[in-house]
Amino acid sequence: MRNAIRYAVLPALTAASLLAVTGCSSGSPAASGKGSDAEPVAAKAAAAADAAPQLAVAPAPAGAGAPSAVAHPSDGSAGKGPKAAKSALKVASFDQKSGRAVISGPTGGTGAGGAPKKGKGLAAQPSQSPSQSPAPSAQTNVSVGDVIASAPAPGAPQGVLAKVTKVLGKTEQGTEVNTAPATLDALLGDSEAKGKVPVDPSSVKVEPLLKGVNVSWTKPDGVHVGPKGAKVPLGNLRLDVGASIPTPASSPVKAEASATGFVQLAPEVDFSYDGRGFGGRGPGTASLALSGDWSSQWELKAEALATTDAKPLRLPFAKLHADPVIQVGPVPVVVNLDLTCYLQVDAEGKLSVDVKQDMKGDFRVGGAYSWGKGWSGISQANTEVSPVRATASASGKVKAALGAEASVGLYGAVGVSADLAPYLRAEGEASATASSDGKASASGKWAAYGGVDLTGSLQAHLKIFGTPVFERRIPLDLYHREWKLAGGEGSVSTAKQKKGAAA
Repeated sequence: MRNAIRYAVLPALTAASLLAVTGCSSGSPAASGKGSDAEPVAAKAAAAADAAPQLAVAPAPAGAGAPSAVAHPSDGSAGKGPKAAKSALKVASFDQKSGRAVISGPTGGTGAGGAPKKGKGLAAQPSQSPSQSPAPSAQTNVSVGDVIASAPAPGAPQGVLAKVTKVLGKTEQGTEVNTAPATLDALLGDSEAKGKVPVDPSSVKVEPLLKGVNVSWTKPDGVHVGPKGAKVPLGNLRLDVGASIPTPASSPVKAEASATGFVQLAPEVDFSYDGRGFGGRGPGTASLALSGDWSSQWELKAEALATTDAKPLRLPFAKLHADPVIQVGPVPVVVNLDLTCYLQVDAEGKLSVDVKQDMKGDFRVGGAYSWGKGWSGISQANTEVSPVRATASASGKVKAALGAEASVGLYGAVGVSADLAPYLRAEGEASATASSDGKASASGKWAAYGGVDLTGSLQAHLKIFGTPVFERRIPLDLYHREWKLAGGEGSVSTAKQKKGAAA
């Protein structure tokens, strides 16, 4: 008997809107009257003035090239707020393995908006203390100790966050330097930032791994691309799958399989940082997460014939990659997103199934840090399922998942890995037909279940926030939820037909 595995869907991600957090302000209290009345007002004003500023979190401005920010220790800046300022410097080339980079730009440092500063910035004056970092020579425009953050550039496709350890000299492209990895607290200081930024669907690079994968998207400005672009909600990316898939001899399904359906997703990045740590030992809290809403429709038709030693069939059908830039105050924070969408089928015994369902939901995966508690994983998912059509015959078990392996990192260093897999499984004896809206006819026993699994781990690269390094991977809390979709037994049909409907 021929197998066909028609299936399509992918857990997915969402479109979201931006949460911009604006700065605190403090005003002088207009208190008049007795001291007892004025003191609370003055105390509140002093507390507001002492509070760390909140930085806006937003997508990098369109058409801004590759923005950068620089913190220069010789500025001697201390107190509240970020340590970095916008810069006109650019990373012309960068070798991540060796840390060698070429920096181009003005010979003087830059302040906010790229305006040159006198006596400060990357061309600082010689230090008065021999114990401090050496000052640059007249032929260089960067100093030892400078920390630079750059959006993706021709020489650094995943962005750069690095500290200058040695100035090597001039080249035709700029100043060549040696660098070492840096952390965000060196740039953000004791400021606060929190926000969600949607990923522009047009910036997501999709690499189809099977024939029959089509990509469609619609941007918020109404521009749409792809065969389904006109139907895709604003800010969403859609993958349509419809392909015959040759299966290996050891596969748990017979003959060829076919995958069909679609998934819509619009990832958003959830970023937060609070630099007010305990005793200056790094930030007090930080988090990085991938979240969003997703929807999908998929169908599975298959005949399973497997032995107990058969391995699950796992077929990746598309890879997605994006490097969105989040502008956190003056600092461009580069987030690296990778998704591999796959179909997996596992079967036992002999079972023919025909199932179809619509699914939608939301999820959030990532890591959160708090001083004193360290890092902990974030794993959340919610799912809704429409009424399901399901038919099975013979006896056996089958489980099909359309999932996504995801990795989220900063400046090329992976910090979070996760696997989100909505699935449908069925088991039956003899023959049965059932529907989750109450209709069923059966001979024997049959049941279908929907579910979602979410697994993953945090990696030590999250030290990039300036937090203590953990020595092992921290697993995310396992998230598993399953619910019955349909089922029945016996030979009695419970399907109700409307008057005049065909028998």
